[in-house]
Amino acid sequence: MPAGVATCGACLTEPPPFERTVAAVGYGHPWDGLIARFKFHAALDMAPALAQLLLQAVRASNATGPARAPTLMLPVPLSAERLRERGCNQAWELVKQLGRPFGCRTDARLLLRVRDTPHQLARPLDERAANVRSAFAVEPCRAAELRGQTVTLVDDVMTTGATAAEIARVLLQAGAAQVHVWVVARTPKPGDA
Repeated sequence: MPAGVATCGACLTEPPPFERTVAAVGYGHPWDGLIARFKFHAALDMAPALAQLLLQAVRASNATGPARAPTLMLPVPLSAERLRERGCNQAWELVKQLGRPFGCRTDARLLLRVRDTPHQLARPLDERAANVRSAFAVEPCRAAELRGQTVTLVDDVMTTGATAAEIARVLLQAGAAQVHVWVVARTPKPGDA
């Protein structure tokens, strides 16, 4: 978005269920290759640098209007199959780095991926929301832990926002007060320069 613009036109006409998104960089060269290495090749040594990049973006975004500080930080969860395939959850690796500076609680088991779905990369943009519908849930015995919390959801890349929107709906229905989304990179919309 242009400097000084806090809300995009699409978010004004169809507000997402989350309060705010912070992205550190655009998903292009060299970030796309670095993030792919981090995500698909378990380059965990990159987690501190990527988290620092995101932390700087969060701090800079507060200059345009401070957000409520997170009280709980969660990674976008992976299915058991995807976790076995990758060997780690890259979003959790980022959360472990980001929770400390904010002094907030982090948790990799409160939010669950209850349905394995095809990679979003393989889905056309207009099918991504349907692909993740009902794929996430809050750990049933722990839903009370979300009541009144300002939850920050962390992931490596946001494309359409379908995954973040679905998770935000689940968290809000479980009692979270607000959901914020922080991602290392945001893909441009088709046609954007």
